Amino acid sequence: MGLDGIHPRVLRELAEELAKPLSIIFQQSWLTGEVPDNCSLANVTRIYRKGRKEDPEKYRPVSLTLVLGKIMEQFILSAIMQHVHDNQEIRQVMKAFMKGRSCLTNLISVYEKVTCLVDERKAVDVVCLDFSKVFDTMSHSIFQEKLTAHGLDRCTFCWVKNWLGGRAQRTVVNGVKSSWQPVMSGVPRAQY
Repeated sequence: MGLDGIHPRVLRELAEELAKPLSIIFQQSWLTGEVPDNCSLANVTRIYRKGRKEDPEKYRPVSLTLVLGKIMEQFILSAIMQHVHDNQEIRQVMKAFMKGRSCLTNLISVYEKVTCLVDERKAVDVVCLDFSKVFDTMSHSIFQEKLTAHGLDRCTFCWVKNWLGGRAQRTVVNGVKSSWQPVMSGVPRAQY
């Protein structure tokens, strides 16, 4: 369940009844750039993985946000991805977080190129960089500059700017909640 206590199954079961009013709310939010306060909030809690439950390393932190907020984020992501696609701003060699592309498809592509070069008896140097935390550490202001530089439409840009500006999180463990703290960096990862 999200921060609002609504289980996604409830929304799925009421989809026909909720689709029209939610689409009106989401469109109005997008057009005005106004983001409901609680859409930018997250409870950070721990999720058990496996192993000894007494071992703190056997848990991972997750951010629980509003389920409806996640749906709105998907609409915004769709608008951004459509803009990127229409303007051909993502090259074929870019693999991460793209539908139908993955680390595996990237590895296969690199392996094929290296194999061809080796077959041609050419020298090959490979440098591997790990950008796994790039989204976790990206400054909101840098992200906004990137969106501006790529000519994102005003409505989508304003919504993202207001959403990022209102982001805050607190830790919740065994029902005990910390105070809200602003989130100054990190861009949520979502696959299109």
